[in-house]
Amino acid sequence: MSIFKFKQFDVIQQNSSAKVGTDGVLLGAWATLENNPKTILDIGAGTGLISLMLAQRTEKAKIYAIEKDKLAYEECKLNFENSPWNQRLKTILGDITLTVFKEKFDLIVSNPPFYQEDYASKDSRRASARHTVDLSFENLFLAINKCISSNGVLCVIIPFKERELLVNLGENIGLFPFKELHIKGNPNADVKRILMALTHNNVSTEIFYLTIENIRHNYTNEYINLTKDFYLKM
Repeated sequence: MSIFKFKQFDVIQQNSSAKVGTDGVLLGAWATLENNPKTILDIGAGTGLISLMLAQRTEKAKIYAIEKDKLAYEECKLNFENSPWNQRLKTILGDITLTVFKEKFDLIVSNPPFYQEDYASKDSRRASARHTVDLSFENLFLAINKCISSNGVLCVIIPFKERELLVNLGENIGLFPFKELHIKGNPNADVKRILMALTHNNVSTEIFYLTIENIRHNYTNEYINLTKDFYLKM
């Protein structure tokens, strides 16, 4: 069985199409808790990694993870049940665009499908997880608009090239970026990823920068400080 071990929890990832990766860890470690969220929604939860990280970072927040892939949902549910925070974690099998929630969420996180262009893959589940085959950014934001609270925060990780699109989609529903983290793999690389935090307040955006590695497998102090509470060997 494929298991990724963190300091305070394990992630079974035998059947999930999206395995534990740097993007999910970055979002789980970075997502802002400044508004002291009481309810959190993880859209497209996969193994439940981000939800588990947020459970570790909070004391009382109730965390809901929605996942439409049945195998990933079952694995996510098992990971939640095996965690120290199983009483605060709930898994939902469903499509975010079709789901109606009884409550609004103070924090919504998503590591959404990345690529807008047409894509074909022998593994249709992995293709769906990695690309906007079943869920476009536009539909994602429409769904978020229905369930984010008035003081809620949205945190996502996306390719840097999609930044302008996400900013425009956010503005359409009254969400504006107030914090960004621009991510480079190494000092000589271009910025490939961006973490964005959006809120209903239209304020100036704080922009920060993070380089993951100095050289291959030699991590920067900034990356170590961000992830050391989770990775076993950090």
